[in-house]
Amino acid sequence: MALMPTDATPDATPLSRRSPQVGVGELLEGLQPSFRFSEVSFDSYIPDPGHPSQAEAVEALREFAGTVGSSRGSGGLLSRLFSGRSSRAAATKRAGGIYLDGGFGVGKTHLLASLYHASPGQRAFGTFVEYTNLVGALSFRRTVDVLSDYSLVCIDEFELDDPGDTVLMSRLMRELTDAGVKLAATSNTLPGSLGEGRFAASDFQREIQVLADQFSVVRVDGEDFRHRGLPEAPPPLATEQLEEFAHAHHREAEIVVDDFDALTAHLTQVHPSRYRQLISGVEVLVLKDVTTIDAQSLALRFVVLADRLYDQDVKIIASGVPFDQLFTEEMMSGGYMKKYHRAVSRLTALARSGQMGEQAL
Repeated sequence: MALMPTDATPDATPLSRRSPQVGVGELLEGLQPSFRFSEVSFDSYIPDPGHPSQAEAVEALREFAGTVGSSRGSGGLLSRLFSGRSSRAAATKRAGGIYLDGGFGVGKTHLLASLYHASPGQRAFGTFVEYTNLVGALSFRRTVDVLSDYSLVCIDEFELDDPGDTVLMSRLMRELTDAGVKLAATSNTLPGSLGEGRFAASDFQREIQVLADQFSVVRVDGEDFRHRGLPEAPPPLATEQLEEFAHAHHREAEIVVDDFDALTAHLTQVHPSRYRQLISGVEVLVLKDVTTIDAQSLALRFVVLADRLYDQDVKIIASGVPFDQLFTEEMMSGGYMKKYHRAVSRLTALARSGQMGEQAL
């Protein structure tokens, strides 16, 4: 058993023993950019000269920010159906929503958070799952009433995983747009292709098309900046070395030590809407004996946890299989492959931060 240095901070309660409770008020208060994106701006986003669409996306979002709060009550779908579209910039100005489409690691969340910070009025910023959770907590009608008072609703990681979400978000986006609320979203999938490979999306084309009609699409090309010119993630450590390593390299941090099997079992008992509170205060997560996840329902929950860990810049120190083997080959090439690739990218960055001392970009 590893010995903890006498001057080290005692380990915090393992995640596998935490049972966070989240009220409606906390859900609403949590609709803002996370710690990682709390101070970003358009100026702090550095476009890759090799991919001009990145600079074009910044320009489009700057122009869109200028429309937020300026046309309350006039941003509905009907008004856009009868307007011309002479250019992408003009379409962006008139649209009720803007949709950033691109691969993982190209800075879409950075851009979305920059839009949030640059826009006036009451704004909301959350992941797709956080909005569906909000509807579950408030009811659909109450959610529409609450968010209709906002000038801007930002939806990160917009993804359709099942028919229920498709119908729900189609109605929510339409009603918010008709109320004059500006919408902004990021995704790895074009709006008209949402749901493909995950459920019988062809049966829900009407709802998917309604969603697509709410947005002007802006493409953001590029390679994953988290791996651009950086070394590969370090190999996992031996289990018996983890705690000693963590306390030696992160002496004043709040460290949580979890057995991977215990943590994944616990994730099945905690709703993903509570994962942000589950990791509250954690600065370093030590994961013992990571294994490949072979159950898709658990894998999707772990993707949500990975996103929340990345949002809060939680460093990771782990033993077991490396994170590029966290999901099965079938998962990495199936209908949810983009989710899994994003999770591996983010976990790799956090592991590099925890074990090599690099900043997790």
